[in-house]
Amino acid sequence: MLDHLIADFMKNWVLYVSIPFVSGIIGYVTKVVAIRMMFAPMDFIGFKIFGIPIGWQGIVPRKAEKMATISVELMSTRLITANEVFARLDPHRIAKEIEGPMTAAAEEITRAVAQQYQPGLWEMMPEFARQKIIKKMQTEAPQVVANIMSEIQGDVDKYFDIKHMVISNLMKDRKMLNEIFQKVGHQEFKFFSNAGFYFGFGIGLIQMICWLFFKQPWMLPAFGGFVGFFSDWAALQMMFRPLQPKKIMGVTVQGLFIKRQQEVAADYAALISKQLLTPANMMEELFRGAFSDRIMELIQRNVREMIDAQTGSIRPLVVYAVGSQKYIEMKNVVTDKILEKLPETMKHMESYAEDAMDVRNTLVERMQRLTPEEFEGMLRPAFKEDEWSLIAVGAALGFIVGELQVQFMLH
Repeated sequence: MLDHLIADFMKNWVLYVSIPFVSGIIGYVTKVVAIRMMFAPMDFIGFKIFGIPIGWQGIVPRKAEKMATISVELMSTRLITANEVFARLDPHRIAKEIEGPMTAAAEEITRAVAQQYQPGLWEMMPEFARQKIIKKMQTEAPQVVANIMSEIQGDVDKYFDIKHMVISNLMKDRKMLNEIFQKVGHQEFKFFSNAGFYFGFGIGLIQMICWLFFKQPWMLPAFGGFVGFFSDWAALQMMFRPLQPKKIMGVTVQGLFIKRQQEVAADYAALISKQLLTPANMMEELFRGAFSDRIMELIQRNVREMIDAQTGSIRPLVVYAVGSQKYIEMKNVVTDKILEKLPETMKHMESYAEDAMDVRNTLVERMQRLTPEEFEGMLRPAFKEDEWSLIAVGAALGFIVGELQVQFMLH
């Protein structure tokens, strides 16, 4: 019996030796496919039968809203708050940063409104009188912005919705979410693929011995399916488990993502601070976001108060000259024009705001202090419920390749 097995192995050694290598390739390919399926395609590809979708969409793009919601929940409760970010901004420094463009805008607005409502009177005024009005407007406009920022700081949650900002930006650009996960987990995904080969090769050695003894056609597809299933499952577990360092046979082991927490935190914070929690996105959320109507009311009130303060004791004369209705209209036009200019003007404070808010360093420091459970909760939960589908695809691919192996071995 033993002589017969040895003779069979020597005669067909190329086929036998190929089994563990093919098994290793199955393990590797199923991992590459699994990683690809996490991120692609961006949109659903397939069809529907009786309303049931048959096809695939990358887990991250498909779960973009849920992932964004989970991320921002953790971010706003454990890492950084909107109140904290805005508290780091100095309203008077902001006024100084935007003074140049705001001054130019104030002159343009003053001339336009004056010419619109009292063209003859404005043109007849001496230049020094016109300049005095313009200078007054230029002096007051940056201070209005400082007052507005101070009011926002006094009740940030009323005017700024950090959750809406993060979720809407990630939903608007789902590729950004892909990029965050791919860059943060690049080392783990490389390990995931390589581990598939080694798992597969090890199981393939057992598969080779079983085929040598039994030569049952069902064995190769069964082993192939098992390789795809087990290597996917084991590699996923190794990325996150164990959460705490454990000694196994004298070797300290810990989930790869968790073990790299310090480095992952730095990468994650860099991406978030450069692409999500930016001054530009925050200004966009203020002026066009969930609570933008409240910001508009705040600006309108401050601008109207500024105009009333400027006219001061001569306001009755101004009202008499242009009419009460026109005076109200004039204040509305000034407000609208300032609102129109403000988002562009505020871009000039972004460099200061980025340094002052210090989002990146804050995120790095606090992410590095998260417990392993909290750190895993930031990276894994949204696609955890779909890990079974990646494992199932790995098993199916392994089974198919195993069936092809049978055809090759028997012919």
